[in-house]
Amino acid sequence: MLRKLLAGIGLGTVSLLAGATPPYAPYADSAANGIYNLLFCDIDGAFRPGTGQDRTDWQKTIFSEPSDGPALFALATDASIEGRIRALAFNRLRAAGEVVPRRVLLGLVVEVGLEGGLDTLAAFSDGSVRYINQSGNMLFSDGPDPNFQPLVEEILAAGVQLVNQLNPSQRVRQPPPRQGNLRLTFIASDGMYGGEGSMRAMQGNPMAAPVVERATKLLLKVVEVGAK
Repeated sequence: MLRKLLAGIGLGTVSLLAGATPPYAPYADSAANGIYNLLFCDIDGAFRPGTGQDRTDWQKTIFSEPSDGPALFALATDASIEGRIRALAFNRLRAAGEVVPRRVLLGLVVEVGLEGGLDTLAAFSDGSVRYINQSGNMLFSDGPDPNFQPLVEEILAAGVQLVNQLNPSQRVRQPPPRQGNLRLTFIASDGMYGGEGSMRAMQGNPMAAPVVERATKLLLKVVEVGAK
């Protein structure tokens, strides 16, 4: 079921810092910024339980000290688990020097710099969808939803085709794209992949165009269902 979250809810999930490294604050609302930074799965500490909160089973596995390689690998390769959790498990495996499979696509984040701010759409391997409007309003769908599942499968299938032609980024995540640009960020087992360009250039690029086209279809569906 699609859930609407209006700007102003105080989740407090990420402590936002100024500077040239994540987390970033493209929205006026701190909750929207917290959710935005969680999409990329590159700030492990943001997923730790808060003070006084019990750890879930997946948090026990990911944040165990020392790391438990077999348990992490089982979590990372379990297709029934949320894509972001699998990404965190793969991150921990790589940090421990473990060999991980290449180019297993777990999620995709599409960012568009608009005159009024940043539009962000994310889709993950478990079927979850996240949309943050340039205003900071948010729409969420957790897990498989018949409204979105076919479109999520389409966009991730197109993403796999593109990721197979790229190499993982060696840079830390960059600030959000400027006005007029579109950025694709692929969250995979072996790191982040992606590319950025003007909207026109990305729509005309034979590698990126299928992903952009499917992202547009998913966004229109999210907005349509959210309006109901």
